[in-house]
Amino acid sequence: MSDTRPTVLVVDDDLSMRKALERSIRAEDLNVKTFASAAEFLEQGPPEGPACLVLDIRMPGLSGLDLQAELKSRNFRTPIIFITGHGDIPASVKAMKGGAVDFLLKPFDLSDLLRGIHQALKQEEALQAVRAEDAEVRCRIQTLTPREREVLDLVVKGLLNKQIAIQLGAAERTIKVHRGRVMHKMEVQSVADLVRAVERVKADG
Repeated sequence: MSDTRPTVLVVDDDLSMRKALERSIRAEDLNVKTFASAAEFLEQGPPEGPACLVLDIRMPGLSGLDLQAELKSRNFRTPIIFITGHGDIPASVKAMKGGAVDFLLKPFDLSDLLRGIHQALKQEEALQAVRAEDAEVRCRIQTLTPREREVLDLVVKGLLNKQIAIQLGAAERTIKVHRGRVMHKMEVQSVADLVRAVERVKADG
């Protein structure tokens, strides 16, 4: 039976810090993986299921901010909580602009970190559910024929069957059939549901 618990990924060059965080995070009934450098972290693939990254800002080689930028370029969306003993305002601002969910200065209160981890994981679980639903919508769109895809695009634009028929040079009854097939394949009950689904996946890229 696979372990479905969320995973916390800790990247910090301080061995004592990694061990302390590992013990505390495991006590929260969460999986935890630790890494001594950004390079070591990049060698492993993204985790399956919800995850959160606890990342030190200043490390030999790639810094935490460098790693954040690299992960963003790879479309790695796991939420990041930064920790640092060398906190400064510019680094904090850059980290938060880059999408970090929190920024804690060492020595920090462990309860603050654990609270931040749980909040980040809760948000990530919700986002993963949305991404899974969006992926399913994209798969359904792929099942449409070229003509059904044309009808879909025009329905989403708000055109009526008669208007679509004129634009596509087809009989209105034929468009009605295509529209019914689109609704069936997309597994929606109304045009409003169809529009919401399509617009959301477009916005998500």
